[in-house]
Amino acid sequence: MHSSSTSGVNEAASTADFEFAALQEACNYRKALATEFGPALKGKVLEVGAGVGQMTQAFRAMPGVSEIVCVEPDSRFHPGFLAGNPGVRLIQGIVADVPERSGWDAVVSVNVLEHIEHDRDELKSWAALLRERRGRACVFVPARPEIYAPIDRDFGHFRRYTKPELRDKLTAAGFQIERLDYFNLSGYFAWWLNFCVRKQRTFDPGAVRFYDRVIFPLVHWTESRVLRPPIGQSLIAIARAL
Repeated sequence: MHSSSTSGVNEAASTADFEFAALQEACNYRKALATEFGPALKGKVLEVGAGVGQMTQAFRAMPGVSEIVCVEPDSRFHPGFLAGNPGVRLIQGIVADVPERSGWDAVVSVNVLEHIEHDRDELKSWAALLRERRGRACVFVPARPEIYAPIDRDFGHFRRYTKPELRDKLTAAGFQIERLDYFNLSGYFAWWLNFCVRKQRTFDPGAVRFYDRVIFPLVHWTESRVLRPPIGQSLIAIARAL
């Protein structure tokens, strides 16, 4: 994850330990995200804002992925990434620092775009990398500005997205939307209660573990097989470069 400003990076990094600790407990959540992106993750994949590489482990295991290259601007995350993903190429920097400007089949980012002030420009840079092969962008971002909480600010989030906003920004950047859905309805209400009402400023790994093991599997099964939710804690998008 990264921000376009130094202060944003510092704020995000200061909370990264418990953010990553919580995600480490969310093994079903990580598997679900990889599965959602599975049909679009093919060939040579660039992961933008890889952090300590927790999602990288899931993405590189997808059967269609022949190579994954990761970009992460914060060097403090690199030791953790390399320990968990030996042999994976890691570029310190941002998309502009990737030397290969074409030949990509997919760009994937999980909870990254909200850290970038000029997100429209970022999306255009992804489209440029993908255009030659008409590759896909796989995007996962926090949703619904009404649940923007103090912890969002701590993480360096510039925004939480609505579906129309993300659709418009992807389209303007040169993408054709293939799917765009809200994700994790129950998480929306849990985020609102814990971080908007109770004003919590950290994740509880035990609570995350309980939610991931007990509640989330049923929620995701329902959302992926029965009915996509009208709102959610996050948005998931797959879009093809034109």
